[in-house]
Amino acid sequence: MDDYTKGQALINSIIGDGTRFRGDLDLKGLLRIDGDFEGNIRTDGRVLVGKAGRARCLINADTVVVGGIVKGDIKASGKIVLLSTCVMIGNIRAPQIIVEEGVLLHGHCTISEDSRILASAPSGEEALFSVDWGGTDNRSMNSSSGL
Repeated sequence: MDDYTKGQALINSIIGDGTRFRGDLDLKGLLRIDGDFEGNIRTDGRVLVGKAGRARCLINADTVVVGGIVKGDIKASGKIVLLSTCVMIGNIRAPQIIVEEGVLLHGHCTISEDSRILASAPSGEEALFSVDWGGTDNRSMNSSSGL
């Protein structure tokens, strides 16, 4: 991930390996997810989902780099990078998208500098997400908040 994170080396928020967090995050700067996260993320900075990271969420950030599993929508004002170890189930919208070989992607991709086109792109506002984290609490989440 180093090539995609240059210029912003300071991680000021982290969900570490073995950690499960459910809720909404509004933050400044960089968030790294190496554990399990469910909810919404809004930042003017970057979001990094590490190889061991699993997120069931809506992400709105400047730059998003995914090496793990994301189920939900991602909207970036800068770029989205899907690394070779990424599994992405959901819609992505950004002016620039980088997809490495080996990515598993199921959803709509909208790539445009035009904010009107990005705003009209499909979103998961009506989607029903259900992920088996391997525990007993496998409830479905109806995502009604937009990006």
